[in-house]
Amino acid sequence: MALPKIPETITVHLGRPNDPNARNVTVPFPYYIKNVASSEIYPTWPENAIRANVYAQVSFALNRIYTEWYRSQGYDFDITNSTAFDQAYVDGRDIFDNVSHIVDELFDDYLTRPGAVEPLFAQYCNGTTVTCEGLSQWGTVPLAQAGKTPYEILTSFYGNDLNIVQNAPVSPNIGSYPGYPIQFGDLSDAVRTVQLRLNRISNNYPAIPKIYPVNGAFDQSTVEAVKAFQKIFNLNQDGIVGKQTWYRIAYLYAAITKLAELSSEGVQLEDVAEIFPPFLQRGAKGEPVSTVQYYLSIIATFYNDLIPVKVDGDFGEQTEEAVKVFQEQFGLPVDGIVGKQTWDRMNEIYDDIRKTFPDWATGDSIPIFPRRLVEGMSGNDVKQVQTWLNTISKRYPEIQKLPVTGYFGSQTEADVLVAQDLFGLSPSGIVGPSTWDTLAQQAQRIQLNTEVAR
Repeated sequence: MALPKIPETITVHLGRPNDPNARNVTVPFPYYIKNVASSEIYPTWPENAIRANVYAQVSFALNRIYTEWYRSQGYDFDITNSTAFDQAYVDGRDIFDNVSHIVDELFDDYLTRPGAVEPLFAQYCNGTTVTCEGLSQWGTVPLAQAGKTPYEILTSFYGNDLNIVQNAPVSPNIGSYPGYPIQFGDLSDAVRTVQLRLNRISNNYPAIPKIYPVNGAFDQSTVEAVKAFQKIFNLNQDGIVGKQTWYRIAYLYAAITKLAELSSEGVQLEDVAEIFPPFLQRGAKGEPVSTVQYYLSIIATFYNDLIPVKVDGDFGEQTEEAVKVFQEQFGLPVDGIVGKQTWDRMNEIYDDIRKTFPDWATGDSIPIFPRRLVEGMSGNDVKQVQTWLNTISKRYPEIQKLPVTGYFGSQTEADVLVAQDLFGLSPSGIVGPSTWDTLAQQAQRIQLNTEVAR
């Protein structure tokens, strides 16, 4: 999950959710709120009453979109116009002028609970013929007449533990699914989202094994948890999170945590904070930068016009210049920033080199980095890592000697974590290019010193 954003558009189902004959309309989000407000409240009400209602209507709609309440159940819309389920929307109706002006000011503001990031499911009813746990629309009028502010009106219904997020960013309404199946070996924030959600779902469905660590790496424990989830909910048990599995997980997570209820457990900020930046630029540091630097250095060996860079995890002036030269060489916008387009091209060229020259080694006789290695993988690349770790353990007893089986199990992961900590790498337990290179260099140095000492 990411932080909430205001959608450019919202798709409304003109009927009850399961009415197959009702049509969908897609309209700009501000217009949708104007229509709902004009359909549900009176323009003659005090302004502060109207404002309080608009805050609730915006927050209610955003909760439906953020939790993907309907789309996660297989529907092709974001919300209905049935007041038994959602908010009134009358297609083609006139909009009141004063309501329109207020919505233009407030459409990008919404309600949250302190410490939670999801828009509050701001349940409400008219307060006369229907009453409910949340806001009473008619009940806002006397409070406004008594001089209450919109916030004071809202807290009188939703409680004092209420925040108003203002000026939220606007973006296209494209849904949370990353657009491709995520699977064994992947490393991304989408993987971390799956891990977090499955761990919470497993509290209610203990047949789903816990995933640890939650680090965005699609390892064997993640595969097993996904398969267990798929088995319970009658999905294809392939251990891959395609669109159907993604949205089934999303639905169960929202339902179990009550995200679409006033009593929501709440999504915490640390659960939506990105651990893999969407782009890298000068000043960035860490494992993603090291990966870019490693790829640039390898590619520069095969393309003379490119600039090799030091793999130190620090996106400085030299790395920025190397990125610019790479972008110019391959017809990309030259800005020195590694965004999706630059990264995809870099990754594509590196993969071509690796597949064409699988036995190639650097000038230090270090084999070219093959692929990201995580727990559950097996093969000669894992054997190589285990061999290096065993050599390093001769000098660093913190690293436990392990059998060279070619299987990346928990003991191998533990050794990798210790090595990463020893050599100043990001402690992930994952063997990326900088970890691969560092293990090789350390093993070579220790082996050479051992031979000299003989």
